[in-house]
Amino acid sequence: MITRALPGLKRVSLTKTSPITMSIRHFSATKENKAKNRIYTPVRRPDDFYSYLALSTSSRTPLLTLWAASYCNICKTVSPAIQELVNAGIGEEEGGVSFCEVEYDSMDVMSSGLGLTFMITSMPTLLSFDRGEAQILTKVVDPKRMTDREWMKEWIRTEAQKHGRGGGGGGSFGTGVFGSLFGNTR
Repeated sequence: MITRALPGLKRVSLTKTSPITMSIRHFSATKENKAKNRIYTPVRRPDDFYSYLALSTSSRTPLLTLWAASYCNICKTVSPAIQELVNAGIGEEEGGVSFCEVEYDSMDVMSSGLGLTFMITSMPTLLSFDRGEAQILTKVVDPKRMTDREWMKEWIRTEAQKHGRGGGGGGSFGTGVFGSLFGNTR
């Protein structure tokens, strides 16, 4: 008779054959690592952007992008502020985020039409990507919001909570009259 010893239960008879006792071994799982935020080097080529996007997608970590230009003075203020928040661990508790600045006026980025692909119409623009999809419903184009430290903390936390579950993608870019061309200025 084959029996199986189950923790806290009596022996259970499986079939009538030879007397073998089986026991179930429980393996302990290692502690789940706390998510770490990550900051990538600025994007100057579309290949870099798509590499970061693939890394973000495979790790189920939202990729926060700041679309900036060298001539944009607000961008020079916003970028270090966002990097500081990400470095400080904002969003790690919710699952972590990755961040990169896309240099929109870089020759390779401009000539590839990368900004047009994601309907970047003003500088600076914050756009999050989750599961490789642009979260156009949570796109931010209002510089006042980007310079509001408390509002930015909340935006980062909200985006971090998605970690691979999506939400805010807004469907395809052709939806509606303007296809969410101007984003959400919340």
